[in-house]
Amino acid sequence: MTVPELRSRAFTDKSDEPEIPLPAGDVTEGVVRIGGTVRWPHQPQSFAVGAYLDHLERAGFEGSPRFLGRDRAGRDVLTFIDGRVAGDPIEPWVLSEELLTSVGQLVRRLHDASQNYDPSVEPFPPRPIRQDSLELVTHLDVTPQNVVVRDGRAFALIDFDLAGPSTRLADSYNAALHWSPLRDPADPPPQWEGMDVARRLRIFADAYGWTDEERRRLPAFGAERAELSWQRMKHNADQLGEGWKRMWDEGVGDVIRRRGTWLESHEKLLITALTS
Repeated sequence: MTVPELRSRAFTDKSDEPEIPLPAGDVTEGVVRIGGTVRWPHQPQSFAVGAYLDHLERAGFEGSPRFLGRDRAGRDVLTFIDGRVAGDPIEPWVLSEELLTSVGQLVRRLHDASQNYDPSVEPFPPRPIRQDSLELVTHLDVTPQNVVVRDGRAFALIDFDLAGPSTRLADSYNAALHWSPLRDPADPPPQWEGMDVARRLRIFADAYGWTDEERRRLPAFGAERAELSWQRMKHNADQLGEGWKRMWDEGVGDVIRRRGTWLESHEKLLITALTS
């Protein structure tokens, strides 16, 4: 794959199949399915994501869509991955511990497949608030709504629009954050009430394979990431508006700050759960 080939890759529709709107994400709207493809509005990071998805295909990672090019409307075209995806609010089946285990395993396989990718081939736009150190390029948004499930297990990841350079721990922690979920008990939606957060965090940690050192530093690391997330969300709300501003106006900044405080105050409990 060369950069010119990637940027000139065109997708030609061979049928007149209808456009089926797909659920809008937090920040990206206008996503539709046409036959066996998904169409995304073209974004500044689109070609960087396309190059990364090409690498995952060459690496034999089956848990991601393939980048097919751009259609006549200028939209990014990716393969559609069939399966079950959580809604918002999530359904009870998402809380399965078997599914949680498979999510940790899928994230680990993604990281192993991503390890040798050189993002200088097609650089990602830099993050305006403290770029993560480059250990690998990865997904960075493994929420229940971005995991395709088959037979009760995580099969694939979708919605790579937030992908970029980061670290294994940052991305796996972010996935655990959404799937445990790690936040102040005042904030989880009703579906998560009664969940043993520490137990679920341990299940994810074992499935992914966090080291003992990573487990012991996780609460402090999570509190630090909460502050960074708050700064990035505030910047995006002010500078990019739209979905970012809507989430900020709905109070996501306060949720993030409460999560950081909760992680700090429950450090001993979480380390015990992760290491005992």
